Amino acid sequence: MKAIFAFVIILVGFAFASAQNEQAPIVEKQFDYRNWKYDNVRGGDEIDLRKFAKDKKLVMVVYFAPWCPNWRHEAPFAEKLYEKYKADGFDVIGVGEYDTATAVKTNQDELKITFPVVYESQSRDDREKTLHFGYRKLTGDTRKWGSPWNVFLLPGNIEKKGDVLAKTAPVVNGELIEADAEKFVREKLGLPAEVTKAADAAKKEIEVCDPAANKTTTLKKPNR
Repeated sequence: MKAIFAFVIILVGFAFASAQNEQAPIVEKQFDYRNWKYDNVRGGDEIDLRKFAKDKKLVMVVYFAPWCPNWRHEAPFAEKLYEKYKADGFDVIGVGEYDTATAVKTNQDELKITFPVVYESQSRDDREKTLHFGYRKLTGDTRKWGSPWNVFLLPGNIEKKGDVLAKTAPVVNGELIEADAEKFVREKLGLPAEVTKAADAAKKEIEVCDPAANKTTTLKKPNR
Protein backbone atom coordinates (compact mmCIF):
# COMPACT_ATOMS: atom_id res chain seq x y z
CA MET A 1 0.00 0.00 0.00
CA LYS A 2 2.82 2.40 0.90
CA ALA A 3 4.49 1.70 -2.42
CA ILE A 4 1.28 2.47 -4.32
CA PHE A 5 0.80 5.69 -2.33
CA ALA A 6 4.38 6.76 -3.04
CA PHE A 7 3.89 6.03 -6.74
CA VAL A 8 0.73 8.18 -6.82
CA ILE A 9 2.59 11.05 -5.12
CA ILE A 10 5.39 10.83 -7.68
CA LEU A 11 2.88 10.72 -10.52
CA VAL A 12 1.04 13.80 -9.22
CA GLY A 13 4.33 15.63 -8.74
CA PHE A 14 5.38 14.79 -12.27
CA ALA A 15 2.07 16.02 -13.66
CA PHE A 16 2.36 19.29 -11.73
CA ALA A 17 5.94 19.80 -12.90
CA SER A 18 4.91 19.08 -16.49
CA ALA A 19 2.25 21.75 -16.16
CA GLN A 20 4.93 24.37 -15.60
CA ASN A 21 7.28 23.67 -18.48
CA GLU A 22 5.44 25.45 -21.29
CA GLN A 23 6.65 28.94 -20.52
CA ALA A 24 7.38 31.15 -23.50
CA PRO A 25 8.75 34.66 -24.11
CA ILE A 26 6.73 37.65 -25.24
CA VAL A 27 7.30 38.00 -28.99
CA GLU A 28 5.93 40.56 -31.44
CA LYS A 29 4.03 38.78 -34.23
CA GLN A 30 2.42 40.04 -37.43
CA PHE A 31 -1.04 38.56 -38.01
CA ASP A 32 -4.62 39.78 -38.31
CA TYR A 33 -6.14 39.63 -34.84
CA ARG A 34 -9.87 40.17 -35.29
CA ASN A 35 -12.25 42.02 -33.06
CA TRP A 36 -14.78 39.85 -31.26
CA LYS A 37 -18.00 40.04 -29.28
CA TYR A 38 -18.36 37.14 -26.85
CA ASP A 39 -20.77 36.35 -24.03
CA ASN A 40 -19.68 37.01 -20.47
CA VAL A 41 -19.75 33.79 -18.43
CA ARG A 42 -21.40 35.72 -15.62
CA GLY A 43 -24.24 36.83 -17.86
CA GLY A 44 -25.27 40.30 -18.91
CA ASP A 45 -24.31 42.01 -22.16
CA GLU A 46 -21.72 40.50 -24.46
CA ILE A 47 -18.28 42.11 -24.39
CA ASP A 48 -16.93 43.90 -27.47
CA LEU A 49 -13.13 43.73 -27.32
CA ARG A 50 -12.53 46.99 -29.19
CA LYS A 51 -14.76 48.85 -26.75
CA PHE A 52 -13.22 46.99 -23.82
CA ALA A 53 -9.71 48.08 -24.87
CA LYS A 54 -10.67 51.72 -25.45
CA ASP A 55 -8.73 54.20 -23.30
CA LYS A 56 -6.58 51.42 -21.82
CA LYS A 57 -2.78 51.57 -21.94
CA LEU A 58 -2.42 47.80 -22.25
CA VAL A 59 -4.81 44.86 -22.44
CA MET A 60 -3.90 41.20 -22.02
CA VAL A 61 -6.25 38.66 -23.58
CA VAL A 62 -5.63 35.18 -22.21
CA TYR A 63 -7.18 32.12 -23.88
CA PHE A 64 -7.49 29.03 -21.71
CA ALA A 65 -9.20 25.68 -21.21
CA PRO A 66 -10.58 25.43 -17.65
CA TRP A 67 -9.42 21.82 -17.28
CA CYS A 68 -5.82 22.60 -18.28
CA PRO A 69 -3.17 22.37 -15.49
CA ASN A 70 -0.96 24.89 -17.29
CA TRP A 71 -3.76 27.45 -17.07
CA ARG A 72 -4.24 26.71 -13.38
CA HIS A 73 -0.55 27.44 -12.93
CA GLU A 74 -0.69 30.79 -14.76
CA ALA A 75 -4.07 32.01 -13.47
CA PRO A 76 -2.89 33.29 -10.05
CA PHE A 77 -0.16 35.35 -11.72
CA ALA A 78 -2.59 36.76 -14.31
CA GLU A 79 -4.88 37.79 -11.47
CA LYS A 80 -1.93 39.30 -9.59
CA LEU A 81 -0.97 41.43 -12.60
CA TYR A 82 -4.57 42.57 -12.99
CA GLU A 83 -4.95 43.59 -9.36
CA LYS A 84 -1.55 45.26 -9.23
CA TYR A 85 -1.79 47.37 -12.39
CA LYS A 86 -5.48 47.93 -13.17
CA ALA A 87 -5.31 51.40 -11.64
CA ASP A 88 -2.45 52.24 -14.04
CA GLY A 89 -4.39 51.51 -17.25
CA PHE A 90 -3.83 47.76 -17.50
CA ASP A 91 -6.67 45.29 -18.03
CA VAL A 92 -7.06 41.55 -18.49
CA ILE A 93 -9.84 39.54 -20.11
CA GLY A 94 -10.02 35.75 -20.28
CA VAL A 95 -11.45 33.72 -23.16
CA GLY A 96 -12.63 30.25 -22.17
CA GLU A 97 -12.18 27.43 -24.67
CA TYR A 98 -13.11 23.77 -25.16
CA ASP A 99 -15.53 23.36 -22.26
CA THR A 100 -18.99 24.57 -21.30
CA ALA A 101 -19.68 28.12 -20.14
CA THR A 102 -20.71 26.66 -16.79
CA ALA A 103 -17.33 24.93 -16.43
CA VAL A 104 -15.52 28.15 -17.32
CA LYS A 105 -17.51 30.08 -14.71
CA THR A 106 -16.84 27.41 -12.09
CA ASN A 107 -13.14 27.61 -12.92
CA GLN A 108 -13.25 31.39 -12.56
CA ASP A 109 -14.82 31.04 -9.11
CA GLU A 110 -12.41 28.31 -7.97
CA LEU A 111 -9.33 30.28 -9.00
CA LYS A 112 -10.77 33.53 -7.58
CA ILE A 113 -10.45 35.30 -10.93
CA THR A 114 -11.91 38.80 -10.75
CA PHE A 115 -11.14 40.04 -14.26
CA PRO A 116 -13.91 39.44 -16.83
CA VAL A 117 -14.09 36.12 -18.65
CA VAL A 118 -15.97 35.29 -21.86
CA TYR A 119 -16.10 32.10 -23.91
CA GLU A 120 -15.52 31.31 -27.58
CA SER A 121 -16.19 27.56 -27.74
CA GLN A 122 -17.89 24.98 -25.53
CA SER A 123 -16.52 21.63 -26.70
CA ARG A 124 -13.18 19.96 -27.27
CA ASP A 125 -14.51 18.98 -30.67
CA ASP A 126 -14.29 22.65 -31.67
CA ARG A 127 -10.51 22.82 -31.26
CA GLU A 128 -9.64 23.33 -34.92
CA LYS A 129 -12.67 25.52 -35.60
CA THR A 130 -11.80 28.39 -33.27
CA LEU A 131 -10.07 31.67 -34.06
CA HIS A 132 -7.82 30.81 -31.13
CA PHE A 133 -6.53 27.75 -33.00
CA GLY A 134 -5.94 29.78 -36.18
CA TYR A 135 -4.01 32.49 -34.35
CA ARG A 136 -1.76 29.95 -32.69
CA LYS A 137 -0.88 28.38 -36.00
CA LEU A 138 -0.09 31.80 -37.48
CA THR A 139 2.18 32.68 -34.57
CA GLY A 140 4.10 29.40 -34.46
CA ASP A 141 2.44 27.72 -31.47
CA THR A 142 2.79 23.96 -32.00
CA ARG A 143 0.99 22.84 -28.83
CA LYS A 144 -2.16 20.77 -29.21
CA TRP A 145 -4.51 22.84 -27.05
CA GLY A 146 -2.63 26.10 -26.58
CA SER A 147 -3.76 26.75 -23.02
CA PRO A 148 -2.90 29.34 -21.94
CA TRP A 149 -2.23 31.58 -24.94
CA ASN A 150 -1.66 35.28 -24.29
CA VAL A 151 -1.94 38.28 -26.62
CA PHE A 152 -1.28 41.90 -25.65
CA LEU A 153 -3.11 44.83 -27.21
CA LEU A 154 -1.45 48.25 -27.30
CA PRO A 155 -3.36 51.46 -28.18
CA GLY A 156 -0.97 52.27 -31.04
CA ASN A 157 -1.63 48.88 -32.68
CA ILE A 158 -5.44 48.90 -32.46
CA GLU A 159 -7.41 49.68 -35.62
CA LYS A 160 -10.22 52.15 -34.90
CA LYS A 161 -12.74 50.36 -37.10
CA GLY A 162 -13.17 47.26 -39.23
CA ASP A 163 -13.10 43.54 -38.58
CA VAL A 164 -9.36 43.45 -37.89
CA LEU A 165 -8.52 44.81 -34.46
CA ALA A 166 -4.73 44.65 -34.75
CA LYS A 167 -2.27 43.62 -37.46
CA THR A 168 0.64 43.15 -35.06
CA ALA A 169 0.63 42.16 -31.41
CA PRO A 170 2.97 40.77 -28.75
CA VAL A 171 1.99 37.17 -28.03
CA VAL A 172 3.05 34.40 -25.66
CA ASN A 173 2.77 30.87 -27.05
CA GLY A 174 2.67 29.32 -23.60
CA GLU A 175 2.66 30.37 -19.97
CA LEU A 176 3.92 33.80 -19.00
CA ILE A 177 7.46 34.04 -17.68
CA GLU A 178 6.66 36.07 -14.59
CA ALA A 179 9.74 38.31 -14.44
CA ASP A 180 9.56 39.07 -18.18
CA ALA A 181 5.82 39.74 -18.09
CA GLU A 182 6.11 42.05 -15.09
CA LYS A 183 8.89 44.02 -16.80
CA PHE A 184 6.93 44.21 -20.07
CA VAL A 185 3.75 45.44 -18.37
CA ARG A 186 5.58 48.11 -16.40
CA GLU A 187 7.38 49.37 -19.49
CA LYS A 188 4.17 49.63 -21.53
CA LEU A 189 2.43 51.44 -18.68
CA GLY A 190 5.28 53.91 -18.39
CA LEU A 191 6.22 52.77 -14.89
CA PRO A 192 9.80 52.66 -13.62
CA ALA A 193 11.55 49.33 -13.31
CA GLU A 194 10.65 47.57 -10.11
CA VAL A 195 13.51 46.87 -7.72
CA THR A 196 13.12 43.39 -6.29
CA LYS A 197 14.36 42.41 -2.84
CA ALA A 198 17.13 40.36 -4.42
CA ALA A 199 18.23 43.25 -6.62
CA ASP A 200 18.06 45.66 -3.69
CA ALA A 201 20.16 43.33 -1.57
CA ALA A 202 22.70 42.96 -4.37
CA LYS A 203 22.87 46.74 -4.72
CA LYS A 204 23.55 47.17 -1.01
CA GLU A 205 26.24 44.51 -1.16
CA ILE A 206 27.95 46.27 -4.06
CA GLU A 207 27.87 49.57 -2.18
CA VAL A 208 29.45 47.98 0.87
CA CYS A 209 32.15 46.36 -1.26
CA ASP A 210 32.92 49.53 -3.26
CA PRO A 211 36.47 50.60 -2.42
CA ALA A 212 35.58 54.24 -3.06
CA ALA A 213 32.92 54.07 -0.39
CA ASN A 214 35.19 52.59 2.26
CA LYS A 215 36.70 54.95 4.78
CA THR A 216 39.56 54.28 7.18
CA THR A 217 38.32 54.19 10.73
CA THR A 218 40.65 55.27 13.52
CA LEU A 219 40.49 52.78 16.35
CA LYS A 220 40.33 54.34 19.74
CA LYS A 221 42.09 52.89 22.74
CA PRO A 222 39.45 51.61 25.09
CA ASN A 223 39.11 53.31 28.44
CA ARG A 224 40.23 51.17 31.32
